[in-house]
Amino acid sequence: MQIIPIASGKGGVGKSLLAANIAILLGQAGKRVILADLDLGASNLHLILGLSNMTVGIGTALSHPGADFNEVIVDTDYENVRFIPGDAEIPGLANLSSGQKRSLIRKLRGVDADYLVLDLGAGTNYNILDFFLMSGRGIVITAPTPTATVNAYLFLKNVIFRLMGTAFKRKSEAAEYLEHIRKEGSQLQRVYVMKLLEQIRQIDPASHEAFAEAMSRFQPRLVLNMLEDPKDADKAMRLRRSCQQYLGVDVDHLGVIYRDDIQDIALQARLPVVVYKPNALLSQAVYRIADKIVQLGEDEEAPFSLDEGEIDDAYEAAGMEAEIDFAAKMDYVEDLLHTGALTQGDLVETVKTQQLEINQLRRENQLLKSKLLKASAQGYRL
Repeated sequence: MQIIPIASGKGGVGKSLLAANIAILLGQAGKRVILADLDLGASNLHLILGLSNMTVGIGTALSHPGADFNEVIVDTDYENVRFIPGDAEIPGLANLSSGQKRSLIRKLRGVDADYLVLDLGAGTNYNILDFFLMSGRGIVITAPTPTATVNAYLFLKNVIFRLMGTAFKRKSEAAEYLEHIRKEGSQLQRVYVMKLLEQIRQIDPASHEAFAEAMSRFQPRLVLNMLEDPKDADKAMRLRRSCQQYLGVDVDHLGVIYRDDIQDIALQARLPVVVYKPNALLSQAVYRIADKIVQLGEDEEAPFSLDEGEIDDAYEAAGMEAEIDFAAKMDYVEDLLHTGALTQGDLVETVKTQQLEINQLRRENQLLKSKLLKASAQGYRL
């Protein structure tokens, strides 16, 4: 079974949209899929699937540890796709104990499927990080906005620290050094990871080697959502360079998705967008991503970690996809103008709205720059 955790540094970037539609497309490809809503405390994935009145879910399994976990896996209307609801209405479900988390991970690993797709909550608490690390090839979805890309970077930085915590043995010199940093009052987010690892290599070579082994099995993947313009695809490369330089990890690229209001219309109809309108630009982008997942998963001769050249090719392909999809989007708008379905007034109003959004993004960018300059002046580095 291949596990596909889907996470994000912040909410509202399309995590559940991607999880649900990827699961359906894998099912259409003949794969047995289980989709799990692990956005505990805020689960709503069932709405995208058109399901209601969920009477069982993860909370049920946690409340009855001895019960058969298969009883909380429900059928859907989609071929080969089953679903594990999240039980958002159960108080405290988002705050799992360590024992509950380990039990849940063990039960999830034991399900019978070709693919287990995990829709994770936004943020960086240990539960989310550990669910993400159920696979070395988890997907991080983000948007081109400065806040979204920074949060995607910080999410991956927290994953690296979590990998350290699990790789270092308790009471080892490396583990005690990390604890010393915390007790000093220094926030780990302000620590330069590459410098920290060099210090650990010197004081505890065995722990450094254990972490390097864990990192060799870690190949996160990226999806860039909510594009407005082909130039937005460049934000993925900037994120990749930051991860290479400051985290020592290279991020693979699965593809890009343009912003499209059709996802909101599909949600109102309680249908996944690939079912509501499979020929839509957004749906076709998700098809491409699902196809890449199947190709990568079924090539058993491929190494676990891609080499730099293969990842370079993935980013180049994503840039080309951004150009092609934008051209198709513009052709569609032109067709609407010619048919009268879209008036020039509608187009002007759309441009005005987008201009307001651009201005807001510029203000956010200036704010982030000022914060970074202030942090730099204090001697910190991301």
